[in-house]
Amino acid sequence: MEIQFFQEDIDFILDNQDLYLAWIDRLASHHQKILGDINYIFCSDEHILKVNREHLNHDYYTDIITFPLNDDPITSDIFISVDRVKDNASQEDASFDDELKRVMAHGLLHLFGYGDKSDAEAQTMRQEEDRAIAMF
Repeated sequence: MEIQFFQEDIDFILDNQDLYLAWIDRLASHHQKILGDINYIFCSDEHILKVNREHLNHDYYTDIITFPLNDDPITSDIFISVDRVKDNASQEDASFDDELKRVMAHGLLHLFGYGDKSDAEAQTMRQEEDRAIAMF
């Protein structure tokens, strides 16, 4: 298992990376999942829009795009728009750090099998995100 943090087209460094690595490991253990390589790519709104257009044929901004590459062990590239995380934090009256954790957990939870298309799924996803933040 190797979890790595990258940035694309922005100056962003995830502080306390060791804490995040341990947290991600705890989340996987809690959900009884085995992680392979997970690449978090932090980027701008414009970069994630480009990825969304090119790979998903979606023409809108989003906070996260998760590309599952393998199921066992779970391997993925996870793109996160730092711009969207900042806006979400402001709209939700949350700290940037908590909103970043929520979005990072959200990507993992999708990989763990959680959905968010229906209202019931979205409610369960939100509860799991809250639980994940509390585990940090």
